[in-house]
Amino acid sequence: MTDDTNKHGPEATDEVVDAAPDAAEAAEAAPVVEPDPLELAKAENAELRDKYLRLAAEMDNLRRRTERDVRDAKSYSVAGFARDMLAVSDNLRRALDAIPAEAKEAGEAGLTALIEGVEMTERSMLAALERHGVKKLEPEGQKFDPNFHQAMFEIPNADVPNNTVLQVVQAGYTIGDRVLRPAMVGVSKGGPKAVAAENGDAPTA
Repeated sequence: MTDDTNKHGPEATDEVVDAAPDAAEAAEAAPVVEPDPLELAKAENAELRDKYLRLAAEMDNLRRRTERDVRDAKSYSVAGFARDMLAVSDNLRRALDAIPAEAKEAGEAGLTALIEGVEMTERSMLAALERHGVKKLEPEGQKFDPNFHQAMFEIPNADVPNNTVLQVVQAGYTIGDRVLRPAMVGVSKGGPKAVAAENGDAPTA
């Protein structure tokens, strides 16, 4: 057994040693595959195109946001001033409403001129506000909308649907798409619901 091991041992070692140079030579002989320059250029072009499209989209979004911010600044920058002017307009209207009907009917020249002057001032102020995007709400007869109206009291009325604006206590205004001041209103109570009225109009089977 020992003799066989000693006999075949060196031969086996020689075989392994001889095989190692063959593997190294095969590795050296194998050709090195270099990347195709055209494929590299295509990949780089696709990457650059993707970056360009992303940058273009970001710039477009930035432009739109900037335009919207500038537009909003122009539209709503006068909101505080307009709200203060509405208070002045309210006082003009209260002054006109405080004049007794008998005094108006008497038609005294001085009082008539004063009334006309105050009315003209009120109209001029509201016209100036309207040129800056301020518009008066006309809610009477419309369905109550909490986004634009503020309910102050209820008016019993069985002839109109519930939550219909029947009286305007203080006028409301919008500026652009926003509410500058909600209208203070009185709404109906005790009438039919709008949905029920619509169902009642539907033909029955």
